[in-house]
Amino acid sequence: MFWLYLLGAVTFLIIVLRRVLRRQKPLTAEVNSSRVAIENAQSGVAWIGTDCKLASVNHSLADTLGVKQAKLMGANWTTLFAAEDSERVSEAYMRMLHHGKASFRACGSGPVGEPARLDVLLVAVHDQKLRFVGHNCLIRDCTGEQEREACVAEPESSLVSAR
Repeated sequence: MFWLYLLGAVTFLIIVLRRVLRRQKPLTAEVNSSRVAIENAQSGVAWIGTDCKLASVNHSLADTLGVKQAKLMGANWTTLFAAEDSERVSEAYMRMLHHGKASFRACGSGPVGEPARLDVLLVAVHDQKLRFVGHNCLIRDCTGEQEREACVAEPESSLVSAR
């Protein structure tokens, strides 16, 4: 009789386990697809924990700054930006803490040469109990935009002066 109860319990547990695993498969696929999307984004994406250290950085951001991805991991997130912009970065961080989101323009601290011009968006992340758990730093490299705008403006100004 004991074996019959044991067989019933094992059957029940197997059914429950299969249902749980079936529910987790879509979640695992969703998490993996999110990682792939973030890793291959054209803009820079970084995750910063409450200790202000870079916990995750995508390849695009590392390429924009001209630094190896592994070198950025664990560094203070403000090192992504030039020293001249440190006050602007601090002000934006405080705005993000108060309002949940803040944006600013800064120069990237890359290798020797011309620094990258960056549009930055900081987004605070909170857990279910509304405790601050870190923030996302979304970066768009707009270094070439000024050059393109100047190229577009030159032909227009020559057309206006020709009239």
